[in-house]
Amino acid sequence: MTALMTFTGKIEYVSMGTGAWALVTDDGITYEIYNGEPIAIQQDGATVTLEGVIRNDVMSLAAIGPILEVTSFERLDP
Repeated sequence: MTALMTFTGKIEYVSMGTGAWALVTDDGITYEIYNGEPIAIQQDGATVTLEGVIRNDVMSLAAIGPILEVTSFERLDP
């Protein structure tokens, strides 16, 4: 696995494949949130800061971008 990284952006639900939650960062990069995503961030349009690692050892049916395994998060909007 890669090193722990921090990302800020908006949560989106993407209906590709079986459906997936994603983070679209402030610089426009889309990351698929990996398996077991925290239910508290499963809100389309929520602004968050996430910490996690990019998983190069897993695949997904959605195939919407790099896969991000979240280790911690903070909601930035009320």
